[in-house]
Amino acid sequence: MRPSAINYMNTHILPSFEYYEPKSLGEALELLDRLGGDAKVLAGGTDLLVKMKTGALRPKYIVNIKRIPGLRYIRLEEGVLRIGALTTWHDLEEDPVVERFPALADAVKQMGGLQIRVMGTIAGNLCNASPAADAAPPLLVYDAEVVLASVKGVRTVKLEDFFVGPGKTVMQPNELLVEIRVPAKGGSSAFVKLSRTSMDLAIASAAVYAEFEGEVVKEARVALGSVAPTPIRARKTEAVLKGRRVGEEGLIELLRTVSEEVNPITDVRASAWYRREVSRVLVYDALLKAFERSRGGRA
Repeated sequence: MRPSAINYMNTHILPSFEYYEPKSLGEALELLDRLGGDAKVLAGGTDLLVKMKTGALRPKYIVNIKRIPGLRYIRLEEGVLRIGALTTWHDLEEDPVVERFPALADAVKQMGGLQIRVMGTIAGNLCNASPAADAAPPLLVYDAEVVLASVKGVRTVKLEDFFVGPGKTVMQPNELLVEIRVPAKGGSSAFVKLSRTSMDLAIASAAVYAEFEGEVVKEARVALGSVAPTPIRARKTEAVLKGRRVGEEGLIELLRTVSEEVNPITDVRASAWYRREVSRVLVYDALLKAFERSRGGRA
């Protein structure tokens, strides 16, 4: 495809770049393989365009994948929720199958404003690799995987291994995230987020997946966002929760293990101390919310 050079330098909005709009997945992968690290993928654009306007990113090439057919879907097949790369947050909000994954549904409902949910994709939220990515904690507690494609083939990566640092993933420059796979679980789950406003990034967030026997936690998975260089699983905290009774005296104090697992920073939204302290409260709240749901509540 012949590139169409677009120069926005005179408008002081975007740097100049060459623009490509592939019509098939194969064409997109060939472009990424040829253009390498100088190219950025445009799907929703809610993160990419902002970074370009502020000068944080100055890609030589933009590969717009929006018109590629077959990448926008939500399907539950053989116990696995499959989400295509072009699926928007609004798509997830409107599809009733997502309610079977309550922590993910919680994140969808708390994701920015309507304009962001209509344009932004959940795959882009992961690829942006922000420590505050709303999609990451719920997907981590579901043991989600991502499918990466290139001209050399396809590989599947556990989401826990996907993030390697702020803004960094294991994806190679010639790879495209084409699908998210979320195993359906039999337990209960919840996601909670603390932010200054409903439109803001998370100060801290937590997701919990748990299986209960009466009031006792038999199985637990805990993940947190915005409290470390990447979204994280809190495995020490998971071990603390197992065998504990929900609501038992001192449980929130036992959750101080969360403070040992996080590594937050101080920024304009909150101090590192505050993030560390509030993280255990968010985990506790998410656990109670998941427990209430396991008993048929609408928490």
